[in-house]
Amino acid sequence: MSSDSNTTGFRIWAADDVIYGPVELPVLISWVREERVLPDTWIFSVVYERWSKAANVPELQIFFSSGQISPPTDPGHTVFIKPGSLRRIKLLADLTDSQLEQFTQVLEPVEVRQLAELVKQGQPGDAMYFITAGELRVRLMISGKESVLTTLGTGEFFGEMALFDDGPRSADVVANKDSTLLKLTGASLRQLREKAPEVAADFLLAVGRSLAARIRADNKRFRDSVNFARSSS
Repeated sequence: MSSDSNTTGFRIWAADDVIYGPVELPVLISWVREERVLPDTWIFSVVYERWSKAANVPELQIFFSSGQISPPTDPGHTVFIKPGSLRRIKLLADLTDSQLEQFTQVLEPVEVRQLAELVKQGQPGDAMYFITAGELRVRLMISGKESVLTTLGTGEFFGEMALFDDGPRSADVVANKDSTLLKLTGASLRQLREKAPEVAADFLLAVGRSLAARIRADNKRFRDSVNFARSSS
């Protein structure tokens, strides 16, 4: 190989199952600081020709062991939201780094303990949530028995309808394990619309696409159910 870029540096196996690189160490470090590379992200060292988790890469261990990229656990502590952490959220994937930086300014970090009920069915909705760590379940309580509708993990979101009206929540949301979320209220979105209308517009377009995909999926399930019922009669 004649090119240095092919014989040095690192490759990154990203959350979207795309391998990026090779990149040199300064770029990799900047991605760690932006939380685009996490402790369990797989990194390939071109020099040593092996894959290992980022936390085990000798050149990166100081950043993870020193806690430089770990958020504070004290719920009363003011948390600085790094724009790079929003790269985990599928809904925000198309926003630029500059847009993400502006978006972080209207978000509120929320820590939820295991088994805590974050959203209660029937209560007015006032915000949507992005999951940056942990796992939650969406449930309905029917005749005192729990029926789980879906389980949500890192990178997913819920409650977006609350940005458009103050209607009641349609289900409970309960933490399966300790979780970290980012909260966006309707008031915060209006603030973003005034200060950075292009960011708000791109975000709302992403929400619209997500809702459209969900409606199409629901329509397909309904059609399949009707076709199955007719074929069985």
